[in-house]
Amino acid sequence: MNILDAIGNTSLVRLCKVVPSQCADIFVKLEWENPTGSMKDRMALAVISRAEQNGRLKRGDTVVEYTGGSTGASLALVCAAKGYRLRIVTSDAFSQEKRDHMAALGAELTLVRSEGGLTTRKLILDMIEVARQLSQEPRTYWIDQLNNHDSIAGYYSLGEEIWSQTKGELDAFVHAAGAAASSRGVATVLKRHRPNVKIAVVEPAESSVLLGGEAGAHRIEGIGIGRTPPLWEPALVDEILPVSTAAAEGMARRLAREEALFAGTSSGANVVAAIRVAERLGQGARVVTLMVDSGLKYLSTDMYRRREGV
Repeated sequence: MNILDAIGNTSLVRLCKVVPSQCADIFVKLEWENPTGSMKDRMALAVISRAEQNGRLKRGDTVVEYTGGSTGASLALVCAAKGYRLRIVTSDAFSQEKRDHMAALGAELTLVRSEGGLTTRKLILDMIEVARQLSQEPRTYWIDQLNNHDSIAGYYSLGEEIWSQTKGELDAFVHAAGAAASSRGVATVLKRHRPNVKIAVVEPAESSVLLGGEAGAHRIEGIGIGRTPPLWEPALVDEILPVSTAAAEGMARRLAREEALFAGTSSGANVVAAIRVAERLGQGARVVTLMVDSGLKYLSTDMYRRREGV
């Protein structure tokens, strides 16, 4: 057994205090129990392993990717365990902790400057272009997560775990979309088991492109890329819910103080949206969402340095 065998099989717990009365039970999957503290360990192992299996990635090659940080740390973990050089294109729009984590695991970072520390469509496109240029070098494998279907398969196990842990008794799954691989992977499994389970996808209210709005700047790291993700599969989605950065950050702080669940901004957005779904479904129903990553990745950001009312 090695570190990669520790990926997956995370806990599922019920929210107790932030959920209003007279609504469905909400359960959260603690994806920070993965080795790097993020759900992205699942996709990183899948994309690297599948590339090895069909010969796209060979011993001695270099791996390249653009990422806000959690995917980068997960790729750094897998590449360190398997012995690959990793070059990451990232930005100052994402937390210092994430950049430090990637570097600590051996990733070589190229930094693309943001506009005021905000995630924008332009920033994502600039990062992709830098990664594309690096990928032209010999013996380089570019993950290209927004277009890599192998990443979807990395989340099938997550869907199976949710189905098993709830004993098939769930009415809705709620999750935010970045590359959309995780929501698609989980939805594929859950819909196969129970076709009428509701799948609700969350996006930043400031950049609600999946609902037909304009792309905008926001501070919910890891989601809302400013365009429809290439891996997006609308046939699997029953509802799209916009959540503002302020609401996501506020809920993340509440989760820490009231539920002792220390998570990042997108996890806060997930719970805000899950509560909306749970209120409509009412008592007796079950809603599942994800604690995407650990709040330890965000301690230097305004979310945890700011105090309520300030």
